[in-house]
Amino acid sequence: MAGAEPRRFSLRPPAALAVHASPAPTVLSLLIPAVGGQGGGVLSEWIVDAALLDGFPTHGTSIPGVAQRTGSTTYYVELYTERGAEEPAFSLYPVPGALDVLVAPEFMEVGRMIELGFVSPSRTTVIASTHRLLSIHEKIATGRAIYPQEALQRAAQAASHRLIAFDALVLARQHGTEANAVLLGALAGSGVVPISEAAFRKAVEAKGVAVQSNLAGFDLGLTLAHGVDAAGRAAAGAPSLDTPLARGAPAAALPADIRSVIEQMPTSIRELVVHAIPKLIDYQDVGYARRYLELLEPFVPREGATAARLGMGQAVARYLALWMTYEDAVRVADLKTRASRFERIRASQRQDAELVVTDFLKPDLDEIWGVLPDRLVRPFARWAERRWPHGRPTLGQHVRITTVSGFLRVWLLARLKRWRPISYRAREEHAQIARWLEAVRTCAARDEALGAEVARAAQLVKGYGDVRRRMTALHETLLAGVRRAAAIEERHGAGYAVSTALAARLRALVLAGPDGEARVPATISAALDGLEAGDAAGAAERLTRHV
Repeated sequence: MAGAEPRRFSLRPPAALAVHASPAPTVLSLLIPAVGGQGGGVLSEWIVDAALLDGFPTHGTSIPGVAQRTGSTTYYVELYTERGAEEPAFSLYPVPGALDVLVAPEFMEVGRMIELGFVSPSRTTVIASTHRLLSIHEKIATGRAIYPQEALQRAAQAASHRLIAFDALVLARQHGTEANAVLLGALAGSGVVPISEAAFRKAVEAKGVAVQSNLAGFDLGLTLAHGVDAAGRAAAGAPSLDTPLARGAPAAALPADIRSVIEQMPTSIRELVVHAIPKLIDYQDVGYARRYLELLEPFVPREGATAARLGMGQAVARYLALWMTYEDAVRVADLKTRASRFERIRASQRQDAELVVTDFLKPDLDEIWGVLPDRLVRPFARWAERRWPHGRPTLGQHVRITTVSGFLRVWLLARLKRWRPISYRAREEHAQIARWLEAVRTCAARDEALGAEVARAAQLVKGYGDVRRRMTALHETLLAGVRRAAAIEERHGAGYAVSTALAARLRALVLAGPDGEARVPATISAALDGLEAGDAAGAAERLTRHV
């Protein structure tokens, strides 16, 4: 937050420590940019405490930023490299181009610091986790607006003197620790600061927060840093910048019939399905996963299939799984009451701290009756859709889930999972899925490229509440417009170039955001008018020019 007063959190080292003069004492500067929940504050305090325990005069400040990834809190540490010396005049703020170490708990923070001029190719060692926490602009974009990881990697390598980068979040999850502890170990192992490993360990122990798991993370980062050469490249076998983001691993054991079906699929489809099946089983049950395979089967390409047929199969495999695992109130309740959630929260607290978790819930009418039996609530749902066409009333509530009554409220909601298939929401979602698959099937029978574009149209079905209702309506509009265009082209017998281009154009418009959404009706009308007037070539050219 601009103009905020820095918070000082360090003192001089204990006077009783022995003095060991450094041959060339200097002030070493270290910056940690982080957002809430990344452990940047704890990481900076570990570093300051370790430096003080090791006898180095040290000073640290923090400047709070704006939440939700529109800004970050910066933790700045200065360390005088002569033990026991009189404390020099430390700076409260980092100076662009004069930074020795940047420790970034998330990769986009490296890009931000490069943009602000703090990282210097002649001086700055960058230690960063390559995982991403998406910014607000990346999250709210209807289409894909994620900043390219490759561009960040190139910028980090070019702008830094030395780069140590790896996916600390994945490593932490795999080893039951926290990413900030892994980064602390990487800092210790890099040799860029004069603090001893023993001092770092003592600082973690003195903090008293999840000591054993944090020490395990420290050792992991230490080992990783020792496997990085002077240019910052990971040694063979060590996790590197290319470590993939965490994904749900396929289940260790699946029913034989499911395994048999998956093994017969082409590789490109199988790679999608092996990730989808465990998610579907976790979402509902094995029978639900079998239903997914049944719906997918007509679209799985055979040996020697065309590129268009293969693309259609990949799109159906991906978007069908995503659609069938839509987020409803039952799913939210299930995730909020899992033991792993409380274990994760508990691991981040002091061992003697009281655990109090309050969930802020705001379901609208659709989410409330969506979990109830279809026959019971359908008349009321239809009435409410007419009464509130553009926004449903909500029921805001604060549930303290760490109390018996609060936990039971959410736990009992999660138990409705068994009856989800007969719920109003399930019937609505699966009716929409059936219409989409039928559109893909009929369009593919006319033209495989057209079928592939209609399959990709399911990318539009996303979001929650009003957003999902709007996106679903746009998806239905796209299907209706494309099918009308295809029917006209079928009568003329001149191919399906216009309807194929129209499907791609409409999807691109919706993914571009609200301005693009507003142009959907006019785009459909223009394409249909061109076809009716016999100007198919002109209509196709105008559409493809903008795709």
